[in-house]
Amino acid sequence: MRGANIALHNLSLKIGQGEHVAILGPNGCGKSTLIKTITRECYPLAQAGSSVEILGRALWNVFDLRSMLGIVSNDLMTRCTREITGFDVVLSGFFSSIGIWPNHHVTDEMRDKAAEVLHVLEAPHLSEKPVNEMSSGEARRVLIGRALVHDPKALLLDEPSTSLDLFAQHELRETVRRLARSGIGIVLVTHQLSDIIPEIDRVILMRAGQIVDDGPKAQLLTAGSLKELFGVAVELAQRDGYYHLW
Repeated sequence: MRGANIALHNLSLKIGQGEHVAILGPNGCGKSTLIKTITRECYPLAQAGSSVEILGRALWNVFDLRSMLGIVSNDLMTRCTREITGFDVVLSGFFSSIGIWPNHHVTDEMRDKAAEVLHVLEAPHLSEKPVNEMSSGEARRVLIGRALVHDPKALLLDEPSTSLDLFAQHELRETVRRLARSGIGIVLVTHQLSDIIPEIDRVILMRAGQIVDDGPKAQLLTAGSLKELFGVAVELAQRDGYYHLW
């Protein structure tokens, strides 16, 4: 439940460790609530048979879990209430915060790891740049860095291309492709078909808080299934492993 609304209903889903999955559906279908359930921001109702296991465990200290899952969400950047640098955003992944605060004990190992992550993301030039002076694409890149400092088992991306221009979208997708090829699991939540990188083979279709289909990308991404999902007639094309919709 989200307030008085049923956000997810009769939902059953299993995602394997290291798997690359896209969760696709219209706005309000429950995609982001599903991600918040995985990250323990939301919990299933206490009903017989309702349960969630993450990496084989039903009970987690949420701080331990945060080191296992890297979260990239637009909600995070809205919590920047002061001028902080890209390096501090990445470094703050160790503390599940946004930015570094006086109570945080930052070690040399943490600083070295944050610098390494920025290098991997080809973004060391953002290290000293204040977030409030960054483009949306630059800010998204340091958020990915923040999610990677723990070497997580999986990266969860919630609507990652929102507000990005064409160049920034391209850079984002190339970054996610490199990460997918490195072995980290990718769980991508989106309503933009072009966000689904070629390395993602499995697609989960959601509507009205339920999973309506789950299977291989090549079978599910058809004009007919997408018309039913989004409620509008569409045309579909594929090029270089990407699907495009209009």
